[in-house]
Amino acid sequence: MNLRWRLPVFLAALWWGSLSAIGFVVVPLLFANLPTPAMAGGMAAKLFSAQTWVSLGCGMLMLLLARGRDTKPSMDWADGALTFIAAGMLLALLVEYGIAPRIVARENLKLWHSAGSAMVLLQWVCAGVALWKVAAAQESHRD
Repeated sequence: MNLRWRLPVFLAALWWGSLSAIGFVVVPLLFANLPTPAMAGGMAAKLFSAQTWVSLGCGMLMLLLARGRDTKPSMDWADGALTFIAAGMLLALLVEYGIAPRIVARENLKLWHSAGSAMVLLQWVCAGVALWKVAAAQESHRD
């Protein structure tokens, strides 16, 4: 098994795992342990911003690895995972540039926080499906 098959699995696992750690462990711990919700929210915003770049980097590298010399996906996993990778990347961008600024500005906080949480959850699902498809394709190509 060469690096070209292993790297997409690693990237998908990094993307999904980092979303899981930040969204389900780190941010709730911030709100539970920092003195004020404003302090926790400020730190959470920075973490989610960093997560956006992890998501975009992992997604972009997976998309590049899926391409061969022609314009069609060259790897078996690519056809099934490309939509989820692209959707997850789009969700990351929407949260970073569309929703996060409204949350930081405390604009209709309940609405934008709910929308942001839903989009991060959807991104987590997209990353998970991509991981599942990439790992399944690797398993079927073991030699």
